[in-house]
Amino acid sequence: MKAIHPFCAAVGAALVLSASGALAESLKKVDGVLADAFGMTVYTFDKDTAGSGKSACTGPCAKMWPPVPATGDRIAAPYSVITREDGGKQLAYKGKPLYLFANDTKPGDRKGDKMKDVWHVVTD
Repeated sequence: MKAIHPFCAAVGAALVLSASGALAESLKKVDGVLADAFGMTVYTFDKDTAGSGKSACTGPCAKMWPPVPATGDRIAAPYSVITREDGGKQLAYKGKPLYLFANDTKPGDRKGDKMKDVWHVVTD
């Protein structure tokens, strides 16, 4: 049996998440930071304006920083859903859209934290 490269496993997990969507209930605190159902660290982007209902991370940015998708209608504060330019639904926390980082290859990675001083893990 061949071993799966960690990045492929993470991308596969993200694809599964994209296919099934994410409800706020699938997010949880792990070691003090917000993580998705697979334990992958969740981030916010300083260029997003809380409450604007828009994501400033589109195109190539969204390939490196995939949006945390949202489906269903069981969203309760402090979570909300925004509609992306492409019509996709993205989960937001306290009005800020949520993202994963493509270079995080395993649960618990936080390689995107403080990236270019505009990407941050969610701690509160």
